Amino acid sequence: MLHNLHPQPADKILMLMAEYRADPRTDKIDLGVGVYKDATGNTPVMRAVKEAERRILADQTTKAYTGLAGDPAFGAAIRDLVLGDSIAADRVACVATPGGTGAIRQALELIRMASPDATVWLSNPTWPNHPSIIKYLGMKMAEYRYFDNATRGVDFDGLMADLGALKAGDVVLLHGCCHNPTGANLTPDQMAQVIALMQDRGAVPFVDIAYQGFGDGLEADAQITRQIAAGFDNCLIAASCSKNFGIYRERTGALMAIAKDADQQALAQQNLNFLNRQNYSFPPDHGARVVTTILTDPALRAEWEAELEETRLSMLGLRQQLADELKRLTNTDRFDFLAHHRGMFSRLGATPEQVAAMRADNGIYMVGDSRFNVAGLNAHSVPVLAQAIVTAGV
Repeated sequence: MLHNLHPQPADKILMLMAEYRADPRTDKIDLGVGVYKDATGNTPVMRAVKEAERRILADQTTKAYTGLAGDPAFGAAIRDLVLGDSIAADRVACVATPGGTGAIRQALELIRMASPDATVWLSNPTWPNHPSIIKYLGMKMAEYRYFDNATRGVDFDGLMADLGALKAGDVVLLHGCCHNPTGANLTPDQMAQVIALMQDRGAVPFVDIAYQGFGDGLEADAQITRQIAAGFDNCLIAASCSKNFGIYRERTGALMAIAKDADQQALAQQNLNFLNRQNYSFPPDHGARVVTTILTDPALRAEWEAELEETRLSMLGLRQQLADELKRLTNTDRFDFLAHHRGMFSRLGATPEQVAAMRADNGIYMVGDSRFNVAGLNAHSVPVLAQAIVTAGV
């Protein structure tokens, strides 16, 4: 049997991680993998997470299964975090998932069940796992223009022109905040125009929100997702807790399906539970319990929010430092976009050859499309990166 298998395409980010580990240089800089790092290069466990785990260890009396949808308290906490009061709670079906990736997979499975002929529209570029999963599931896929390589901003005219081809029942995947891989984001006014176009065409929104709190703040980063959700009878939202709670390895996420009314919500919930049962039965609980403990305790939540804000401001500071250093080196403002982008990533607009030159000459590791992780920098490595960018001719 196994001899019938074929090699699968290598994941470019994982390949980059392997190359970085094999590089003997001591001054190399890892800007590839999507995890937050502090100024010392560590990915710390947040203080609130440590305290939540301490409480769970002391108080938990069982490791029995929770339920197919996970702990209802987790679902309620995530719903409130992402949606606030923008949608009535009885319209929201929710299941816990193994990370944001699990939520994406379950959402696509649900789309395939409910509307097998639907085309899923993705931004070009988008997170590589989006098209990978869609292709694996054998679903229809199309792309809409998103990034303007000249301005390093959103190609809004191209985006609207491409989405003009939407058909009723098509699904449009949108990034809730902190677009990955570009860092360029739609304004609320631009999103209002996208919403109006989708409503006119009868399309369904699917929001991937993986970086809430990393852009303009916890509430501000949720506004576009809430804006979208409030405008449609049906909407899918995949949420990840990996980044904003720093619990990457705990695989903690959630899929929310917004229904037209309570009866439709019950049907959606039953189908989400069914999909969980088919794929992994009961979702992981430890990370979800950590998140629930934090979000439902006012003091612990305040500590988490304060630490998350420290993380956000740290990344904004690094963005500004890099933009300022490049302005000093080039005597132009053409890299100011770096300070305007939001989230963990930015796309430089460099060619693959320029990226390869920075890796060979300076030990700077970023993805070939020039996406780099801002959080992989520190005050000492920013000038190194800036000089490498200029030397490579970006």
